[in-house]
Amino acid sequence: MVLLSLLRLFAVELGGRQPVARAALRETGPGLAAALRSPGGPDELEASFEACFASLVSQDYVNGTDQEEIRTGVDQCIQKFLDVARQTECFFLQKRLQLSVQKPEQVIKEDVSELRNELQRKEALIQKHLAKLRHWQQVLEDISVQHKKPAEMPQGPLVYLEQASATIPAPMKQT
Repeated sequence: MVLLSLLRLFAVELGGRQPVARAALRETGPGLAAALRSPGGPDELEASFEACFASLVSQDYVNGTDQEEIRTGVDQCIQKFLDVARQTECFFLQKRLQLSVQKPEQVIKEDVSELRNELQRKEALIQKHLAKLRHWQQVLEDISVQHKKPAEMPQGPLVYLEQASATIPAPMKQT
């Protein structure tokens, strides 16, 4: 829905009274404003989406007993929506191609911006993994320290007997 609102705003600006909008319309060609209003434009995309939603909650379908008829109606609405979505996607891909031919520096700026965003995202992911790694290294270190302490201080009943027998003097030899 946000995309549709932006498209409408863009179309209004292009057809508006402002000189900048008129210049933009001349720069992109008269086809942009016409294409936004033509079949496959955002209005038709929104209408076909609303038809899909309406078909799913329609009382006719809820009260209907023929499941095959309901399924066919919903499938037709969804298919129309998908067709209009493909037309809209083709329109934007064509405009993107025209932009890349007319203003290649703009495409390069967008690519650089996307790469920077990706690097920031990956750097944040690396920092997250490093923090986890430090945490688990600390856990392992704590465990190894705990295992060393019992080895230094023997425990158990046999150890007590060994210590007690070490303090008893050995019997003297009788000759």
